[in-house]
Amino acid sequence: MGREVVIRKATITDAEGKGYVHYHSWNETYTGLIDQEYLDSRSLKKCIESAKNYPQNTYVAIVDNKVIGFSCYLKARDEDLKDAGEINAIYILKDYYGLGIGKRLMDVCYNELSEYSMISLWVLKSNKHAIDFYEHLGFAKDGKEKEIKISEKTKLNEIRMVLDKFR
Repeated sequence: MGREVVIRKATITDAEGKGYVHYHSWNETYTGLIDQEYLDSRSLKKCIESAKNYPQNTYVAIVDNKVIGFSCYLKARDEDLKDAGEINAIYILKDYYGLGIGKRLMDVCYNELSEYSMISLWVLKSNKHAIDFYEHLGFAKDGKEKEIKISEKTKLNEIRMVLDKFR
């Protein structure tokens, strides 16, 4: 590749790029894994609007002044995890897979969540590529699963994975 990758905190000016990555990476990643009708119903405009409304706790990966990936973090939302942070999003355009960008985006989230003894995340149960990536980084399935209804016809079956930072 040879191009410089910059990882930095997102600003409101990154909303269009983050929205673009969110929209396109869902199509790249989830085609064949979730209902195509739902994927077709999504819009770039809505993803950009969401990025504008939720700029906090986000890092972006930039190549050639273009957002090509992002990650988001927060205090874990699961009631059974008391001292845990959560990575609630990481998306990278497929053209940039395998370059270490995902690891770098995870690392900045780890740094932000360093006050917690554990980090959790939820991943689509059928997304083997993502599960393999998280396992490579030391995450393990903890047996928790949930179903999220995202449209009248579409449900996502997710599993929780955790990283015990003191392992």
